[in-house]
Amino acid sequence: MLTITELFEAGAHFGHKKEKSFPRAREFTYAIRDNVYVVDLEKTLQQLQKAIDYLKKSIQDGKIILFVGTKRQAKDAVKKIAQDLNLPYMTERWPGGMLTNFETIRRSLKTLTDLEGEMASEEFKLFTKKERKRIEEKCQKLNLIFEGVKNLRSLPDVLLVVDTAKEDVAVKEALKKEIPIVGICDTNANPDLIDIPIPANDDSKKTIELILGKIKEGIKEKREEKKEKSEIKEDAK
Repeated sequence: MLTITELFEAGAHFGHKKEKSFPRAREFTYAIRDNVYVVDLEKTLQQLQKAIDYLKKSIQDGKIILFVGTKRQAKDAVKKIAQDLNLPYMTERWPGGMLTNFETIRRSLKTLTDLEGEMASEEFKLFTKKERKRIEEKCQKLNLIFEGVKNLRSLPDVLLVVDTAKEDVAVKEALKKEIPIVGICDTNANPDLIDIPIPANDDSKKTIELILGKIKEGIKEKREEKKEKSEIKEDAK
């Protein structure tokens, strides 16, 4: 598990100014310095462990976790870790209706799959330069948004969100669909909207990488356990 020192050195304790902070977020702070809230890192560690335990149980149950982080400081880490875990992710703008109008989104995903198949076919070479360019541009545009969810065939079971205040549309849609949310929440976010809030400075790239790194370790550990148990059962047969 992370230590308070590691989080402190990453700047995880820096919250927002008092006037920009959400009143309920004070539950996860221990002081205010120069009109800026200071996050209680002991509570950060407690909530992170809760999140890891919950996500490990979700993996054990075969649930799909969708990683969401579109801000500059988060997108690289979110994409890399989600890809390492072979889980879906959204790192560009959140498309409205991603959860609440999933059938429409599925049509866009099918269009992307069809276009990629078309581009890989021998017939594609027979198209005019203008036709190829049109198809390639449409494919690139869809890929930019949907690259991380190409293989998503149904609604995710859990959302893991970096900066729940910024990703407010994703949070609102998840709440409407009753999809549990685990989220890194700065003091400008309402933690009451999140099932398991992890209080931390979500503007710090280092903090985001540390927290997501520990979550990745937990999920990989659970998968290894699951694999070992499955192999034991097979050997017993």
